[in-house]
Amino acid sequence: MEWIIIIAIVAFFTWRMMPSKGVKTISTEQLKDVLKDKSKQFIDVRTPAEYKGRHIHEFKNIPLNLLKSKLDKLDKDKEVVVICQSGMRSSQAANMLKKSGFTNVSNVRGGMSAWRG
Repeated sequence: MEWIIIIAIVAFFTWRMMPSKGVKTISTEQLKDVLKDKSKQFIDVRTPAEYKGRHIHEFKNIPLNLLKSKLDKLDKDKEVVVICQSGMRSSQAANMLKKSGFTNVSNVRGGMSAWRG
């Protein structure tokens, strides 16, 4: 019985970490190549304190808990690149953006923890 619970928990977290259909995942190395692209929107969904401590200049801070109320400030026709500390919150943000009609969304795998810029 215990192994069923363990399998269910692992399956749940695996499912939660999978990107939504249509969400691209990029590495921090790939991110370096696209940071100069002014046609993209870069969103950091960490808390203001995390953002203040260390951030990538091109990224605008919109904390995950405020993202839904700020969607009208983003252009649905432009690609949105999202980042957080580890990739978990940005994955949630990417899913939220896709469900809200954004068609071109990328999540940075590993987040700021993997960033070596």
